[in-house]
Amino acid sequence: MSAMPDVRSFTVGMVQENCYIVRSSPEAASAIIVDPGDEPQRLLEAIEALGVEIEAILLTHCHFDHIGAVAPVAKATGAPVYCPQIERPVLSDVMAWVPPGFGPFESYEADHTLAGGERLKLAGMDIEVIFTPGHSPGHMTYAIDGALLSGDVLFQGSVGRVDLPGGDWPTLERSIEGLLGAFPAETVVYPGHMGTTTLGRERDTNPFLAEIRLRLAAAEPLSAGAPAAAPPSAPAS
Repeated sequence: MSAMPDVRSFTVGMVQENCYIVRSSPEAASAIIVDPGDEPQRLLEAIEALGVEIEAILLTHCHFDHIGAVAPVAKATGAPVYCPQIERPVLSDVMAWVPPGFGPFESYEADHTLAGGERLKLAGMDIEVIFTPGHSPGHMTYAIDGALLSGDVLFQGSVGRVDLPGGDWPTLERSIEGLLGAFPAETVVYPGHMGTTTLGRERDTNPFLAEIRLRLAAAEPLSAGAPAAAPPSAPAS
């Protein structure tokens, strides 16, 4: 495995959203920025202080607290914006989706859209794009060398809310279970709110993942014995 990326966190805006500047190492001259949600001037000053060129802006989803600074940061850096395909209309008409008391934010037309399953090579990093709906219909998680930029899928001791338009708990649960099955326990999770954690910690202690823990525990004896039977079809969302 390659060395872990250098991830710098900036908590911005009234909703305390985590924006990340990510580069392959502390010495790298290029970086990506994930979910610039607010305080664009502060983010641009951080980019200048780090001495990096922003090669791309990646969005996990298009709730306003994750995209409020996209337009000014994109215009200032010239970096292309990668947006979940399903949620592109939200980015292009952001204020139509913002509740009273927030904003104003500037809309932006994404340069690239993502459906999940892509592999991006940006700023010297290999980035796996994973479709993780449930909190929002088009949500993406980005995997980079032992780290997950998980947006609002999985938090430290919690999970993304599902009471917003397009939210669905069974769908979110399947997305989280998919991440737990695809990546090792030591994978570091950089969430859209609150502090960093690991997949293993959340698998073992997150109160919202109790049913997933039961399924994983039931499957454990099979790993040392005969192959498991095919799983039943997933319930409809």
